[in-house]
Amino acid sequence: MSEILSNTKPGTDKRMIKKSTRVDLTPMVDLGFLLITFFVFTTSMSTPKVMPMLTPKESTTPEDEICESCVITVLAGANNTLYYYEGMDKSIVYKTTSYNANGLRAVLINKKIKAKNLNREVILIIKPGVASTFKNLINIIDESNICMYKRYYLDKVTLAEENKMRL
Repeated sequence: MSEILSNTKPGTDKRMIKKSTRVDLTPMVDLGFLLITFFVFTTSMSTPKVMPMLTPKESTTPEDEICESCVITVLAGANNTLYYYEGMDKSIVYKTTSYNANGLRAVLINKKIKAKNLNREVILIIKPGVASTFKNLINIIDESNICMYKRYYLDKVTLAEENKMRL
């Protein structure tokens, strides 16, 4: 491990004895590598958490009857703008909101309360616009999961909706 060497030669003055110390650090390095390998093997790598997304079966006729007053459509636009409208009729009133808790989450919770009073389930239709980002889509899906929406659909933005978002 370590040893002390004496540099004294026979016949020299014994008052000044110079001793050099040589420390062997090989066992310390070995211990360090053992600790590193131990911690590498005993830690678990973080697994990515993926949210399941179910896709509907391809069918020609819809199997579910949809309550028109229980539908809310959310449109993600450019520059983090968020539009929504309720219902599915021709006289749609577009409203804007934000992605924070007082914005989209409050809208989704209020819609869920209204549908619960009608003993119906809310259906959320998410339509990401051409100029929206993937982050916007994920934020909308996250908010729907926070509000415990069981059913939501992804759809394409129609030309009329795209024109309304530009206004």
